[in-house]
Amino acid sequence: MLVLCCAVAFTVLPLTQAQAASKAKAAKVAAKATSKGTVSKGASARKAKVVSSRASKKRSRHVVRRAPARPSFGQVYGLRSTADELDLQSSVALVVDQDTDQVVFSKNPNAVLPIASITKLMTALVVTEAGLPLDEMLTVTAQDAAVRAGSKRQLRAGARLSRGEMLHLALMASENRAAYLLGRTYPGGMSRFVEAMNAKARALGMHDTRYVEPTGLSSDNQSSAHDLALLVRAASLHPILGELSTSHDTVVPVGKRQVQFLNTNGLVRNQEWDIGLQKTGYISAAGRCLVMQTELAGRKFIMVLLDSAGKYSRIGDAERLRKWVSETTALLPGLPRVPSVKPAPRELGALKPAVMPTLPSLPAMQTLHTSQTLAVQPL
Repeated sequence: MLVLCCAVAFTVLPLTQAQAASKAKAAKVAAKATSKGTVSKGASARKAKVVSSRASKKRSRHVVRRAPARPSFGQVYGLRSTADELDLQSSVALVVDQDTDQVVFSKNPNAVLPIASITKLMTALVVTEAGLPLDEMLTVTAQDAAVRAGSKRQLRAGARLSRGEMLHLALMASENRAAYLLGRTYPGGMSRFVEAMNAKARALGMHDTRYVEPTGLSSDNQSSAHDLALLVRAASLHPILGELSTSHDTVVPVGKRQVQFLNTNGLVRNQEWDIGLQKTGYISAAGRCLVMQTELAGRKFIMVLLDSAGKYSRIGDAERLRKWVSETTALLPGLPRVPSVKPAPRELGALKPAVMPTLPSLPAMQTLHTSQTLAVQPL
């Protein structure tokens, strides 16, 4: 009897240990599974959070709407719908033989429109003819630096450059702060400088032109293609203006850095062009603008393009005109005038249409009494 009980006891004991081991293993597996499940749930939660965040950002991007571009004066006046033989995208175009005054191509030449940074060509002409020392060092002040820059490359308060370097930047890179500084440092200050700009315009016979500041940021700086052709001719008589306006680039010290400024007109780097003087311009009220003195087929021409619709359309229009002039000159001994396009009234730009938006004044130019100013976009 004792033997049997012992046997039973010894038999039951191993079974109990096996069961315990089995239960421990099962518990371990269950714990591992639970751990994986918890990690999986955590990862899923994080993934869901990331997806939700991305979706939220995506929704927020769709919510933000870019404000529509303000129409140009030419667009409001309906000038962009004017047809021409070459299907130009510019509302205004004029090509004149510089030596004979022969009008080769004409499209709305008397329409008076904002001219944006073409203004700087008159700024440079006044500074040059005033005989101010180009080697005089000038310092960019906080007032100068408050003027809206036209690109990421810009002069900052404290920068010191010579007047010649400021002139170079204003013509080549269309640097607004350099142009403003040139006007501010003119004898008698900014008001006298603006008076000198308008006096020079009258002396050149630019009767449809007026200036209120030296940068072109104001849409109140207005002129016609006819008048601008007179300006280009006068400016081309000064070799330094041609040299500075057509250089490809320049490097100047701005603070502790050396900053490279590029020419805003890519055509100066095109070997098919022989450009003696040039200036570009853009504000939304003026559209894309371009004036040049260039040699084509052995003859010097003045080319004016105003209120071009797209970013590169003024360049495309200039190329069309260059090819047309070159081909016509090769075929005919005398350069004929193309069929005239119905001109816009001379006084067209004198009145502001009611639909034009009211724009804020630049802080640094409040003393100039400009009624409308616009920020320059990258050229």
